[in-house]
Order: sequence, then C-alpha cells, then structure tokens
Amino acid sequence: MNLTIRQLATFVEIMHTGSFSEAARNLGRTQPAVSAMIQTLEAELGFALFLREPGSFRPTPEARFFLEEAEDILDRLERTKRTISGVARREHGELRIACHPAASGFFVPEVLTGMLKDRPEVSVTLKMRSSPVIEDLIASRQFDIGFAETPVPRNSIDQTDFDLGCVCAVHRDDSLARLSRVSPADIGNRAFCGLFDDHTITRQTRAAFERAGIAFRRRFELQTFLPGLRYVDAGLGVMICDKITASSHMQIFAGRGNIVFRPFEPRISSSVSILTPAQRPKSLLADEFTALLSARIRAIGEDPAFRSA
Repeated sequence: MNLTIRQLATFVEIMHTGSFSEAARNLGRTQPAVSAMIQTLEAELGFALFLREPGSFRPTPEARFFLEEAEDILDRLERTKRTISGVARREHGELRIACHPAASGFFVPEVLTGMLKDRPEVSVTLKMRSSPVIEDLIASRQFDIGFAETPVPRNSIDQTDFDLGCVCAVHRDDSLARLSRVSPADIGNRAFCGLFDDHTITRQTRAAFERAGIAFRRRFELQTFLPGLRYVDAGLGVMICDKITASSHMQIFAGRGNIVFRPFEPRISSSVSILTPAQRPKSLLADEFTALLSARIRAIGEDPAFRSA
C-alpha cells in the first residue's frame, strides 16, 4: 500500500466539508483532480470510500473508520513538523554539559541563561565533575560538551584551548589593592590561599615565589578557589586564582564586596578547554552553546579589569 499525505488530506477535507467541490476550492485544486485523487486512494486501500449516486455521494462505513486513522496520521505529521521546525530554530532539544567546579556555579549557568531565556522546550543537564572525570565522560560520549582544565590531547576528544592566565585576589583595604600589578615581592610574607600541591597553578605560583627568593606561606590549602575568596574577603590572606573565578565574583558582587583583583607577575598560566566527542557532529544547540561559551571565555581574557588597577 502506497498512501500519500496529499491523498489523506484530500479525503479528510471531503469528509469535513461534505462536498467534493468545496474541498477542491479549499485545497486549491479542481474538482476532477480531487475526484481522481480519491479514486487512486480507493484503489490503494482496496475498498470504496464513497457511494456515488447521481448528483450526490455518501461515505461508506469504511470511510468513517478510515477518517479517524487519516486524521491521526495528519495530526502526528503536523506535530512532527512543528517539532522539527523547533529543532531547526534550536527551540527544542537537550544539552548535556559536564563542567569543572570553578565554572559550574555561576559562569556556565550565566551563559546558559542568556541562551535559553526564550526556549522553554530545551532541557539541560549540567553536572559538576573534576576535569579528569569530564575527559572520560566526553570520550565515552555520555555528554555533549565538557568544560574543564586543559587535558592532554586524546584521539577520542576534540578540544578548543584557552589560556586566560591568573590574577591576584586581595582585600580592598590591603596596600596591594593600590598597585597596578602584584608580584611575589609585593606579597612578601602575607598569608596565602592556594590549591593543593599537585595543581599546576600551585606549582607555577610556588616556583615564582622561589625564583623571587620569597617564602611561599600557604595558610589555607584549597580544593577549589571559591572558598578561598571567603578568606580573602575576611582579610585573612591573598590568593592567585583563575580569571573565570574572578570574573564570576565580580559579576555577583558588582563592586559591593571587599575583594579586588590585580594582574599577577610573572604570568601564571590557567588553561581551560571546551571538549566534545571526536568524530561525532554536534547538535545545533551544542554548536550554538559552544560558540557562546567560547565568546564569553575570550571576553574574560580581554577584560581590561584584569590588566591594571
């Protein structure tokens, strides 16, 4: 059986109007064309849909049964058309994002909020995971997008890298806040908030202090930078942190907090990457989000607030 959508639509229109001629007008066709369409449909079905009499016609019992099926098919087709149209406009779909802690609380949700404000049919899964776990989630294609500290390249992952560098977080009443740039010599023997020993930012920071001949006095050892901001806010120490953490704090507090950020010299690298499964095309939604996330990362790297006091 080879039924067409046009045949079904023609049949339904005749049943609704009760007239071949009116159905033809509504469909923008001639009456002979509509009659020929119904004859072809009846041949495909193997039974008559209408009993034809001089000057009139009557639907058969089979026609009334078939009407429900035809309407259901056309309704489903219309729903599918709307859904596909929504997908094309990125108004339907799902995003699965795995994100490292520094960006999961504010930075990535902020990007998502701007993108999805008028798209109620788009659903999002946002999981906070460590960077090594994110790599595995992307490599195994369990998530669409990963945002993590830059990993060693893998064949199973496509990655776009960004090196934003770090800044120094200090209390606004500290004399360091009056400097345009902060160095290990400026920090001197102040208490320091820093990540665990194996983290690349800690290794770079410790090496910078050693080269300057300054003792690295870490009072607070952290798993992530966020709690360190509380210590800096209370005047208990200073901290070298990534620009995403700094930017998020600046946006949340909008100048109302006690922390200011200053460029740190020598430069401390802080590299992050957008990760996607290799050899698998991204959805339109994932592609748009990746572009927006990339633009936001670049904007933070170019933010003049991190260049001088």
